[in-house]
Amino acid sequence: MPQWRVVIGCDEAGLDYKERIKADLLADPRVASVEDIGIRAVGETAPYSEIGLAAGERIAAGQADRGVLVCGTGIGMAISANKVAGVRATTAHDSFSAERSVLSNDCQVLALGQRVIGIEVARRLVREWLGYVFDEQSASAKKVAVISAYEARA
Repeated sequence: MPQWRVVIGCDEAGLDYKERIKADLLADPRVASVEDIGIRAVGETAPYSEIGLAAGERIAAGQADRGVLVCGTGIGMAISANKVAGVRATTAHDSFSAERSVLSNDCQVLALGQRVIGIEVARRLVREWLGYVFDEQSASAKKVAVISAYEARA
């Protein structure tokens, strides 16, 4: 099992969950490091798009392996991180989607919505998601390669 370097971030709509998930990550033996790029205090604000892009850039640069992002729905964070070439981000609010995001799509970023799911579900999804590793020999690898080839041409 890898020792993940995780970048975590949130906007003002995801601060509570980010703090709880960050504590979980810091206590998880599968996590080598956690870099917090989100807001850190009530009253602080930041556009979700800046946080999502920053997380994607760290992953693309090899500074982090995985990213966990929290906003109101998770959607804006995922869209933003996906704008960074080589990064695959998803919003997932159930275990099956979180699993398939890695096993079928090699997603490095999980985006969650604090206004969509409960905290215990969010914490569980992150724990489960960290346990999945993409198999480069799987049938899905060919499908992900199509996305990577397209990005290389763009």
